Amino acid sequence: MAGYETCTIVGNVGRDPETRVLPNSGTTVCSFSVAVTTRWNDKTTNERRERTSWFNISCFGRLGDIANQYVRKGTQILVVGTVSARAYMGSDGQPKASLDLKADTFQLLGSRGDAAMSSGTGSDHNYGGGGGGYDERDYAPPSQDMDDIPF
Repeated sequence: MAGYETCTIVGNVGRDPETRVLPNSGTTVCSFSVAVTTRWNDKTTNERRERTSWFNISCFGRLGDIANQYVRKGTQILVVGTVSARAYMGSDGQPKASLDLKADTFQLLGSRGDAAMSSGTGSDHNYGGGGGGYDERDYAPPSQDMDDIPF
């Protein structure tokens, strides 16, 4: 495994969460993926480019319970945690890599085309693993390139 770094990402949940309980400790672990898309204009060709990076998110304990309850595919989410890169051999014999993020907190930002979550949680809820439950810290999404605004 490569080094561990704290990371903040904003992206869209790619699949509904899967929850399991660790057999030795009984700790809940909730896992889901988040797609983070970066867009830019190529300086030489002036073409619009984009790259999507996928993160495998793991939420433990109370944070995992909350993620299982509220996180859904398509929801825009901000996640803060510890990221690690992992290299492995795929079933096809080709080398693969993944970005794994152990969440410390997350904030639900809404779903595609929706200002608030359909579960009634609103788009301003932060969840943290520190003491469980609601995390009052505010996290602003990264600044957006003015060319990305659709109007």
